[in-house]
Parts: sequence; structure tokens; C-alpha cells
Amino acid sequence: MTDSQNLAQTRQERIDDLHRSVADRTALLVVDMQYGFLHPDASLFVPAGRKIIGSVALMIEACRNHSVPVIFTEFVYATAVPCLRGDPFGPEHLPAVPGQPTGYGYPSSNCLIGPDAGQGAESAETIAELKPREEELVVRAHGYDKFYGTPLDLALRSRGIDRLLVTGVTTDVCVNSTVLAAANRNYRVTVITDGVATLDDSIQEACFQIWQRKFARLRSSEQIVAELAGM
Repeated sequence: MTDSQNLAQTRQERIDDLHRSVADRTALLVVDMQYGFLHPDASLFVPAGRKIIGSVALMIEACRNHSVPVIFTEFVYATAVPCLRGDPFGPEHLPAVPGQPTGYGYPSSNCLIGPDAGQGAESAETIAELKPREEELVVRAHGYDKFYGTPLDLALRSRGIDRLLVTGVTTDVCVNSTVLAAANRNYRVTVITDGVATLDDSIQEACFQIWQRKFARLRSSEQIVAELAGM
């Protein structure tokens, strides 16, 4: 190998070592695995999101078995908080108008809470396949970054957590925003590559390339399950 290749390998080994899961200091973050993005009839359905449910479920089970806290996030929109996540960037989150079209590009009450909250396919609730336990924290966020305006950082630091395993949708929006926010708060982030999904494979790969350069370690669910077993 060349000197530059040796340096790159040494750097990667150092990243891997510093991001390894450690008992009592690691938590799993399940980002926005909710009906409004994963139900086939949802206005913002992410088909690839259905394909990662098994991997996310595997991660949840492994973390529960090894006493690693599991924290869920749910994106929500409210007319009382009329932020840009609705108009103009997410018209689907705006309240559906009786008698008017709904679906992608139209007001559909997607992940809407409060009066006229989204129901069924448009619900903000985490899907039944990954249902949080009663004692597990569910963080509802009005933005893409799950740290901003939520108790997530306080909840983690109060428990001595400094390492995060991250799964969820969508890779380039809420997952990306949260990964960067966590890294900037000095959390050691590991993204589960088969546990995140978005609408475009090229965007998924671009996020992976960006993260592994400066923000996170990348690992498969199988690798992390084995790592947790060895804690």
C-alpha cells in the first residue's frame, strides 16, 4: 500500500475503535419509522423504507436484549407551528381540504397532529411492527433535526450516553439532519447502512460518502448485532 493508503487505513481503524459500542454509553435511535412515511397509501410513502423494517427490528431486538436504550423519533406537523417544513417544503403535511385532491404534492394531513390529525396511512405514529415499549422514549419533533427543540440531548446526556446507533428514514432528510446534529454535539455516531432508506439510491450513497469522511462510522445491522454481543 502507498503512504496515503496506509494513513487512510490507520485513520479508519482509529474511527472504528473510538465509535465501538460500549455498555451503558450506547443508545439506538429509530428515526421516523412511522405510518406517514411507510404505509403504501401515505402521501409521502418511501417504498425503500419498507425494505429496512426487518433490519431495524433486528437492531431493536438486539439492543433490548443487551440493555441498550432504544429511542424513537416521530416527525410531526401542527398548524400551531406553521414552519417551513409544511409550506413550502412539505405541502402534504398541511391539513387536507374536504373535497380537494390529496396525495403527493397536495395537503393530506400527513403526520399532522392536533385538530384534524392525520389518521391511518397519514398517521404520525410509529408503525406497529416496531412499536415502542411503554418505558421507551418517543421524541416528537417539528423539524428534521431531532435534537432541535426536543429533550433528546438532555435524555441522552442524563443517562451518560455518548454513542449513537442510527436507523430510520429518510436518509437524506431527517436521518442526515440528526446525524450531523449528533456529530456536532460530539456524539460518536454509527449509521446502520441496511437500516436507513430514502427515495433515491444515488442520494443514499452520497450520504454514506459524506458521513464516513467526517461525521460517522458505517456498519451493517449484522456487524452491530455481533458487536453488541461482545460488549
